[in-house]
Amino acid sequence: MSENSDAGLEAPKGVPFDAAAAVSRLAEGTAAAVGGLGRRGAVVAVSGGIDSSVTAALSVRGLGAENVLCLRLPERDVGSRSSDLGLVLAESLGTPTVEEPISDVLEALGCYASRDEAIRKVFPDYDPSWKHKLVRSEPTGGITFFSLVVERPDGTQEQRRMPPDAYRELLAATNMKQRTRKLLEYTWADRLSYAVVGTPNLLEYDQGFFVKGGDGLADVKPIADVYKSQVYAMALELGLPEQITSQRPTTDTFSLPQTQEEFFFGFPYEQMDLLMWGHEQGLDAAELAPRVELEPKQVEAAYSEIERRRVATEYLQAPAVIVEAAR
Repeated sequence: MSENSDAGLEAPKGVPFDAAAAVSRLAEGTAAAVGGLGRRGAVVAVSGGIDSSVTAALSVRGLGAENVLCLRLPERDVGSRSSDLGLVLAESLGTPTVEEPISDVLEALGCYASRDEAIRKVFPDYDPSWKHKLVRSEPTGGITFFSLVVERPDGTQEQRRMPPDAYRELLAATNMKQRTRKLLEYTWADRLSYAVVGTPNLLEYDQGFFVKGGDGLADVKPIADVYKSQVYAMALELGLPEQITSQRPTTDTFSLPQTQEEFFFGFPYEQMDLLMWGHEQGLDAAELAPRVELEPKQVEAAYSEIERRRVATEYLQAPAVIVEAAR
C-alpha cells in the first residue's frame, strides 16, 4: 500500500498528486539504495513501456545519466518495437544503451518448441507462424480461467478455453523470456558493478504480476509503492517522450497485442487503481461503485480477486526457506 494513502494522495482521478515531490523523493531514494549496496550505478531493462521508462528516468535523476545502463532485450514474438522505443528513451535520457536480442537463447532453451507444443493441445493444427495470446475470463469473484486466442493466416481469430495442463505449460515456456532477460541484466550489473533496478509498480508488486526469478528479481524497486496512474503522472513530470507516455500498458510477451487488463487484472489500470485504493481504505463496494463507474457487484468481485491473488501469489514474494539441520 502506498505510504501516501493515509494522507489522501490516492493515484486515481479526482485527488491531487504531487508528481514533482514524488520524483525527487524516489530519485534520491534510488540513489541512496544503490549506494547502500556498494554499487556505483544502475542497470534497467527498458521496453519502452511506462514503468521501465520512469524507473530509468528516476535512476538518471538520482545517479546521473552516465551511471545508468538502459538494456534492451527484444525477442521474436514482440519484434523490434520495444527495443526501438527503448532506444528512443535512452537517447532522450542521455544514457548508454545496449541491445541484447534473446531469441536465439530462447530457441536453444526450448522456449518456442515448448510453447508450440502447449498451444497444439488446444489448436492441433497450430503453426508457429500464427500469432497468439492468452486472455482471462471476466472478473466475477469466482474461478478465473484462461483462453487461448490464435490468429490464422487469413486474419481470422479463434478463441478456445485452455485446460490447466496446457495453460501451465504455455506459461512456463513464456516465463523463460523474463528469466533470460534477468540473467542478462545481472551479467551486465556484474560487469559494471551496478545494481539491477526493477520496474514493477504497486499493482504488479502487490498482486504478484511478475515472474519469480524474472522481472520480479531486482536489487532496488523504486516504483513498487506507486500506483499506475502516479507512474503516468511522473512520466509527464520527467518529460519522457510522447511515444512512451501515450502508450497503454501491455504484457510484452505474446505475438498478438495483449493488454494487462485482458491477461491479468480484468480491469483497466484507471479502475484497478481505484479498486485497490478503495479496498485498502475499507470502502464499501456500494460506496466506491459510482466513483469507479462499476456496479457494486463488480466492485465486490474485484475486492475478492485482490485478496485471492495475494494468497495465490504469496510464494512469489517469499524468500528461500532455510531448513535447519538437527543439532
